[in-house]
Amino acid sequence: MTTIERFRWWHIDEVLPIEEDLFGPEKWSAAMFWNELASRQFYLVALDGDAVVGYAGLSVVDEYESWVQNIAVRRDAQRRGLGRELLEALLAEAARRGSRKTLLEVAVDNAPAQKLYATYGFEPVGIRRGYYQPSNTDALVMMRDA
Repeated sequence: MTTIERFRWWHIDEVLPIEEDLFGPEKWSAAMFWNELASRQFYLVALDGDAVVGYAGLSVVDEYESWVQNIAVRRDAQRRGLGRELLEALLAEAARRGSRKTLLEVAVDNAPAQKLYATYGFEPVGIRRGYYQPSNTDALVMMRDA
């Protein structure tokens, strides 16, 4: 059974191999996760027993704006609805904090993620050219109102 709970510092070591596998050279480093946690951003992990199988983060800028920082599910745990569950938890937290809009960036070539976000009311609002490095892949900026 999978459970969702707060992401803590001791989860970082389990998250890094998932980052490497899913994002390769564009992966987040341990320092980036440490910084997010130290900045008191809202992060969750999906646990199958004691093993991390997914994670997601939300940065709440103010009452007007929040940003989905990342959502990732280990390959062998995909297609079980964990990405949806994590996204729903982030959106619930954004609403709880009174954010009027939530934004995110997604690779322009990641159609499955874009489709998922669209089902939750996210719409394209812009492109960030060469956002993902080192691949120089563009990011599609998507937004939804609360």
